[in-house]
Amino acid sequence: MKKTYKCRVPLLAVSMLLLSGCSNAPARNPVENTPTQEVEDVLSSEDREASVSVAFEARDMEGNTVSSDIFSETRLTMINVWATYCNPCLREMPGLGELAGEYEADEFRIVGVVSDVMEGTDRKTLDYVADLVEQTSADYPHLLLNESLYYALLTDVAAVPTTFFIDENGVILETVVGSMEKSAWEEKINGLLEKE
Repeated sequence: MKKTYKCRVPLLAVSMLLLSGCSNAPARNPVENTPTQEVEDVLSSEDREASVSVAFEARDMEGNTVSSDIFSETRLTMINVWATYCNPCLREMPGLGELAGEYEADEFRIVGVVSDVMEGTDRKTLDYVADLVEQTSADYPHLLLNESLYYALLTDVAAVPTTFFIDENGVILETVVGSMEKSAWEEKINGLLEKE
């Protein structure tokens, strides 16, 4: 038990430091530092094939185990990393909730990652997160942070929201830093689905 505690404290401290930024800036492509709507896909198909697949195992808000196997269930998965203190995150979540219901399950899905709440947290904190999810109508799965998820996706995350688009092989197609309106997300999702 002490070993787990020692591992989680530094992980939480590092993740809180990295995720202390909350971005309300227009979404930008971190590679070219230009708006993502104007940027072609960063990775060519050859680069994607050579890319490493994202692999993790985490728990959702209900305590169910979720692994990176979920990527194989749909053509495109949107992983939206958010935090309970992040107003831009919370403002975009109603639109994401609507989008989650507008696509066929085998085509597209959204998964949230609550970056400032660790697995195994107290009931009061979980209830608070559940209230935020309900208030924002973000009716899609939300994962709690753990070591596996942190090292799979969040090591380079410097601000929230940060969103990853991942294909059915678990390869990251694109990363978006910042929040966007529903229509802009819809345009990005449709564009990525057309390319796949």
